[in-house]
This record gives sequence, structure tokens and C-alpha cells, in this order.
Amino acid sequence: MTKSVDAPEVLEEIGLRGVELLTNPLYNKGTAFTAEERDELGLWGLLPPHVDNIDGQIDRAYQAFEMEPSDLEKYIFLRNLQDHNEVLFYRLLMEHIPEMMPIIYTPVVGEACQKFSHIFRQRRGIFVSYPDRRRIPEILDNVPRSKVQVIVVTDGERILGLGDQGTDGMGIPIGKLSLYSLCGGIDPATTLPIILDVGTDNEERLEDPLYIGWRNRRIRDERYDQFVEEFVENVIAKFPGILLQWEDFANRNARRLLERYRDRLCTFNDDIQGTAAVAVAAIMSALKVSSVQEIDQNYVIFGAGSAGIGIAELLETSLIHQGLSQVQAREKIWLVDRYGLLHKATPDLQAVQSPYARDLASLNFGDGGDIGLLEVVRGARAGVLIGCSGQGNAFRREVVEAMAANCERPIIFPLSNPNACCEGEPAQILAWSGGRALVATGSPFGPVSLDSGISTIEIGQCNNCYVFPGVGLGVIASGARRVTDAMFMKAAIALSELSPALSRPGASLLPALSDIRAVSAKIAFSVGMEAVRAGLADPSIDSEEALQARLEKTMWYPRYKRFKYRSG
Repeated sequence: MTKSVDAPEVLEEIGLRGVELLTNPLYNKGTAFTAEERDELGLWGLLPPHVDNIDGQIDRAYQAFEMEPSDLEKYIFLRNLQDHNEVLFYRLLMEHIPEMMPIIYTPVVGEACQKFSHIFRQRRGIFVSYPDRRRIPEILDNVPRSKVQVIVVTDGERILGLGDQGTDGMGIPIGKLSLYSLCGGIDPATTLPIILDVGTDNEERLEDPLYIGWRNRRIRDERYDQFVEEFVENVIAKFPGILLQWEDFANRNARRLLERYRDRLCTFNDDIQGTAAVAVAAIMSALKVSSVQEIDQNYVIFGAGSAGIGIAELLETSLIHQGLSQVQAREKIWLVDRYGLLHKATPDLQAVQSPYARDLASLNFGDGGDIGLLEVVRGARAGVLIGCSGQGNAFRREVVEAMAANCERPIIFPLSNPNACCEGEPAQILAWSGGRALVATGSPFGPVSLDSGISTIEIGQCNNCYVFPGVGLGVIASGARRVTDAMFMKAAIALSELSPALSRPGASLLPALSDIRAVSAKIAFSVGMEAVRAGLADPSIDSEEALQARLEKTMWYPRYKRFKYRSG
């Protein structure tokens, strides 16, 4: 799917010259402008005399990256490069994906959001603040990009496992859209990060003199809903056919916003659906490695928020596809939150949690009241344990040992990030399980040595970047009018089939990040074909060959073009 680096050079006429051209990150080539282009575009004297190529620029940029003293400084360096030269930014990332992806997204983006106001250099994306709600049409008209295909929007209330970051949560949409372009080949010229600034309840932000957001308590109730409604209505009017991704909204808003708008525009929530797809894909792969059927296993999900419920729902769908009834499927899924096992009398039980709440009277373990994680793991005889609670080190030794007592190859995924919120360290999980656990994490971890270094276990990162860029590419290329749950099921199946662990003992349950574009291409094809099957795709795509051709045409590759000035 990835286009050749040696593809014929493209000539494009542009209406930019001089400094205006050099300050546009979508067109700026820096020292790579040729002598002819410098004549044509009024660049003599504005650049050093040496004419470089992109390979030399990549080498220079990488050396500068290596000299940065901390991960946060590396993040700032890459963001600065992105703001000046997008092609060079993405080519540098493509050369160093395993090293740089943790910098531009998890886990470093968490620290970047916490310090966003302090490291703010140059605007990127759109800030839609509640006091400016009457200006939303004007704000969207100010978007500098002529064609927008993908929006990632957050209100900053539940940033990773860090909670309310207010406007400083803008780092998340910026990072997500970088992954759309890096992993899925979505042209960055068609992407738009947006923050809905409805205030913050984070005291540290409100008291910080450098905070760049609206200094007000977070807006809630009908005012919040009306603000979001005005935003969505204007987005639909301004960008018909847009793909809008909801990101890092609080549990009380994430689900209901998805349900409210999923039939009005092409939209999904990555925390609910993307997380579920990559987690279920890794579970499928692990079960194949352990030679256990999906319907023969019991699943405990620690964390009953948006991610946990999303994983439960997709697991339920998968189990039904394997032949179970809905009731049978739900009996295999156990959810645990801060009160312990979800049951009918759990305080503040949400509607989306209710299908998985247990009847305490029917249980043969526990003595009523709160039933903790360890009791549930033992009582349910769980073989799969998923963590999306944001509670660091919650998978204690006794929990892991109980999992290991339940089955030969326990599947244990501490998925919360950043690292401080991760439910367990892979090295400890493997040690406590006698090296038998199959582990994947939300944040990146290095390989773990067992048996005094005789064998090595690779730890796969259950990163949403394996799914949402491919879903976005498939939706855009197929011209899909809506995003469906079935598309995420297809994405999970496609991803599970690419697991290195299926052919190599000790290998990661998920593909290498260096192969991410090929992974996205396969997922995009599966998603696009599901859109065709469901009658949601562009009618002109009437075959696999037609979809494949559209995918290849849609997938962007970061390559310099040759420019000619367009007068008038």
C-alpha cells in the first residue's frame, strides 16, 4: 500500500512566495528548495545557499532530536518541526517510528498536556471556547485548510489517566491526528484538531498564571449540551461528509454524545470503540497462542468506564459470533470498578453498565457488599484480565498468581496509560506467573528476559494507533456515510490475524510499529468492504479491486513536490 519513495515528482502551482511560503508548514521545504524554485518563488537570501535533499534534512533533524536532554524536550522539538515542515516531520517519524511514536503520543503526550500552557509555542488547530459560542460559524470559517476530512475533538476532561486538563488537553487531538497521517496515510492538509473549551475544574490550571484556557469552572447541564449541539451543527454545515472522532471525554458524556450523533454524521469515539477493537484483537491473538477457544474463557475487566464498557460490548459481540446467546456471552464477562464487582445494587450504576451487573444472590463466592478484584478473579475462574482503571499497580502479586492458578496461559493486559497509571509491570506479571502469562500493555515497555536471559518475551503495546488510522482511511476511501460497530469488529479480526506471536514463540501479540502502515492498509480494506456490504459506501465502489484502487489513491506519503508560482 505504501507508495514508493521513488515515485515521479509532482509539479504543483501555488500562490505563495517568499517568507509567506517558508512559514507555511504544508509547503515549506526549507533548504530543499532548488535553485529554480528559489528563482520562481522569491527565496534567494531567505535560505542558506546549500541546496539539500530530504535525506540530508532527516539526518540533521535526527541529530538535533538526539541532542535534546529529555523526552519532553524531544516532544517540543518534534512539535516545532511539525509546525515548520510537515513533510520532513512525517518522513523523520517514518524512519524512526518505534523510537518517536512514544514521544509524539503516549506516554510523553501526557506530560506534554500537563505542561501544554507552559510549552505553547505556536497555534495548531482550533480553539472553540464557551464564551465564544455565538462565533462558532466565524471560528470554523477561519480554518486555514480548504478541505477538511478528519476532525479529532476533545473537551479535555479525561485526558488519558490524568483527568481534567482543560484547554491543555489540546495535545491529544494534535497527537491523534499526527498518527492518522503517520500510520494511516491521511493527508495532514485535511486534518483538524479541535478543543472545546468549556472551562476546567482542575485547581492547578485555574491558578496557573500561564494557563491559556478559559479560567472558569467547567460548564455542565443543558448549557454544555447546547454548546456541543451548536458545534456539531456548524461542523456538519461547514464540512459535509466529515469524519469526527470524539476523544477523552468524561464517562458521563462520552457514550451519550456518541449515541446522540452517530446517526447524524460519520463519527466514533476512540476511547470506546478504538480501545475495544485493539484489546479484543490482542485477546483473539493470545487465545490462539494458548490454544483456548474464545467461548471457553472467562473475562474480567478492571475499570468500568468508557474503555471498559467498550471492550465488554465488543467481546460480547465476538462471543455471539462464536455461537453463544447474548445471555451466555454476558455471563462470561465480569466488570470490576472502584466499588468492586459491578452488581445490581452498585451505587450510581450507569445504564451502559447495567447489562453486565451481577445478581449477588446467584453468585457462589463473596459474602455480599463489595467484592474486590482478587475475589472476582478467583470466583469467576478468569483466564483473561484487562486493566483500564487508571489505577497504577492494581494487578498485585496475589491477583496475578490467582490468574496463573486458573489456567495454563493467563492473559493479562494492563492497558492504562501513561506508565504511572499502568495496572502492572510486565516483568512482575511474568515473574509472578512463572513466565506463563501473555501480556500486552497500553504504554510501551521493553522486552522481558526469562530464565536468566535464556528466553525473551516481547511486550506488545495495545495502542489504539493500530486501529483508528486504518478505520479512518477505510471510511474516507470508501466514502462511508457512517461508522458502525461492525467496522470495528472487522478491524479487530484483521489486526488479530497479523499477530507475530502466532508464528514465533515469545513474540509480541501485536505487529511491529515499523509495519504500522501495512497494518492500517489491511484494516482500511476490511472496514471499507464492511461499508460496501452495509450499503454505506460510495456506490462507485462495487468490487474489491475498486476499493483497493481507491485506498492506494487516498493514502498519502510525505514527499516533497516541485513548486511553480501561480500568479493572480
